[in-house]
Amino acid sequence: MLADASPEGQAGAVQAKHKGRMTAAERRAAIVEAAIQRFALHGFRGTTTRELAAAAGVSEPVLYQHFATKRELYTAIVDHLIAQTHARFDERARSLAPNCTDREFFQWLGEAIISYYSDTPEQIRLLLFSALEGHELAELWYQKATVEFIRWVEQYVERRVAEGAFAMKEPEVVARAFIFMVAHYGFSALLFPEHRLKLENSEIVAKFVDIFLNGILAKGSTSGAIHAGK
Repeated sequence: MLADASPEGQAGAVQAKHKGRMTAAERRAAIVEAAIQRFALHGFRGTTTRELAAAAGVSEPVLYQHFATKRELYTAIVDHLIAQTHARFDERARSLAPNCTDREFFQWLGEAIISYYSDTPEQIRLLLFSALEGHELAELWYQKATVEFIRWVEQYVERRVAEGAFAMKEPEVVARAFIFMVAHYGFSALLFPEHRLKLENSEIVAKFVDIFLNGILAKGSTSGAIHAGK
């Protein structure tokens, strides 16, 4: 079992939402949706299978009919989250011109990353719980979603390196440098919104992109000397 706790009012609300006759596919989807909400609220150790069943409006035996093992449920959750994330990025990608400049590409990418943190806090909570609790869902997510996303950005960088546009030859470093710079800001803004920069997200990303593409040294400056105050 996951952990022992008592069902709460939210479970009843979700149960009412899914009350009535449903197809097997609809019931399975309802269980996954309820599991995401419960795990994001209480973590994996703080949620019981009894609560998951109640939240989805089914009995525990029915829950096990759809997901014989917890790993099956975790895999279904990851697949569901990946599908949602892909849909979000695909929708945003329609605004990206095929022949866009590097600045336009990274501006689009940065805004998409920040919006992921600001628009899906429940998903972020779920992934945080999985990582902090050492839960297997964290590794499933990383292998099936994060690695794929990083690799997609790497491929863009590889193409631009081959075309002679980028001087740095390590696409895996370049991709991570930009992704995690923006992602860290998005994560910090989610945790501490009162300390976020007083700029629109598009302006913040534009500044990140400028630093990423052009660096921070002034023209003619060298990085060898460190000037310390006395």
